[in-house]
Amino acid sequence: MFVARTAVTAARRAAFVAPVVRRGFTTTMLRRDAGKKVTAYKSLNEVKEASDLIGPGAAAGTVPTDLEQATGLERLELLGKIEGVDVFDMKPLDSSRRGTMENPIIVKSAGEEQYVGCTGSPADSHVVVWLGMSRDRPIERCPECGSVYKMLYIGPEDDHHHQHHGPEEPKTLADYVKPEYYYT
Repeated sequence: MFVARTAVTAARRAAFVAPVVRRGFTTTMLRRDAGKKVTAYKSLNEVKEASDLIGPGAAAGTVPTDLEQATGLERLELLGKIEGVDVFDMKPLDSSRRGTMENPIIVKSAGEEQYVGCTGSPADSHVVVWLGMSRDRPIERCPECGSVYKMLYIGPEDDHHHQHHGPEEPKTLADYVKPEYYYT
């Protein structure tokens, strides 16, 4: 009995070695023909309307590239990167100075409105204060540090369909200031 118990205990303590199982490894490889014509794409200057930003897609039986399957703003950004243009102008704003009414910090916008996060001057001197600018009200001043920002609209020209569809801006004390006190 003692020998049987010792054998069971020894078996438990012994390192377990799994049997080796051989598996087959197979792959499938699609070969691209070297003479295959590369799908032409429009350059950034040739993009005139939304339908120009629809990719051709991939040929049957192939995996599409990013450029072949991208549409809309993603395709616009990829076309810009190919030509070395930063379409969305993602550089940070100038935070080396404080904007003034005579020399505001310019913020470019292709949309009707733009939000700017002010961290003060020098940078990170206060918490982020978000300022909203629109085409109707392009200049904003940070209430924390007094820095002035001005939105420069670079979007498409107005057409006869342009209407303000958003909610009406709430009335504040600034709406009752005499026009001669407005900043320009």
